[in-house]
Amino acid sequence: MPTRQGSIRLFRLFGITVYLHWSWFLVLVYFLTILHGVPPVLIVLVCVSLFAIVLMHEFGHQLACRQVGGQTHDIVLWPLGGVAYVSPPQRPGATLWSIAAGPLVNVLLFPIFGALFWLAVSAGWQDTHPEVSAYILYLFKINILLLFFNLLPIYPLDGGQILRSLLWFVFGKARSLMIASVIGFIGVPVLIGIAFYKGNPILGFICVFIVLNCWSGLMQARAMARMANAPRRAGCACPVCKAPPPVGAFWRCGRCRQPFDIFESGGLCARCHVQYTATNCPECGNLRPISEWSSAVPPYL
Repeated sequence: MPTRQGSIRLFRLFGITVYLHWSWFLVLVYFLTILHGVPPVLIVLVCVSLFAIVLMHEFGHQLACRQVGGQTHDIVLWPLGGVAYVSPPQRPGATLWSIAAGPLVNVLLFPIFGALFWLAVSAGWQDTHPEVSAYILYLFKINILLLFFNLLPIYPLDGGQILRSLLWFVFGKARSLMIASVIGFIGVPVLIGIAFYKGNPILGFICVFIVLNCWSGLMQARAMARMANAPRRAGCACPVCKAPPPVGAFWRCGRCRQPFDIFESGGLCARCHVQYTATNCPECGNLRPISEWSSAVPPYL
């Protein structure tokens, strides 16, 4: 996943910082190279408009996450679209709304671009202003393509995450992620075939991205299943949801990647000696100081 490292800070809106990854410029050069006969100004304008649409999509995720009480972070734009770093409450309904709000933005844009396209055709701009007409047509097609592609039920696309959220209501947190990841593995060969047939390298990179995330989701689901079956630590509880933490090495050091039990070690990584003073709750996802966990124990524990 793209991060702020190697990215350009563009602006900050609604308390959310937007970054542009350096690799975006490689895609711009790629399109300028292969699209012969198309004015470079039109190519640049379409690329900028593409990321404006993607940005509105990502803000849909961010603002919906806030609406359900989640935490929002940065947005990073990169060649494969955009990534909204959000932490919705660990409930299926909250996650479902946080994910579905992104494609909903594209649904709302559809009549706007459709009206512009109808206006261009009615006014005969394809003859009098062909570049303007072509630009509006590009916007209309890009929005439809983004909406259709994002709603494919392939994890981690929005459609796959919406499917996972719906399955969460029935199968629970861990099994829903495992099912969605497996479905993603099943669906990605179709996209790989289209990428080879069309000779589209960008779609090929998207397929690699999907496979890596499906594998990560599968491993995460297995870890969540082990965590759900682990014994619970007495004398500790999340300050927010009051759930006791599991006993075991379910935390991983951010520096050396060593798994450890953050409560057993007092927040100290035994390998690289990094001291952690706060941790996320495995159940609700909230980050709270470790010192607050012992004071949040319900009377019955």
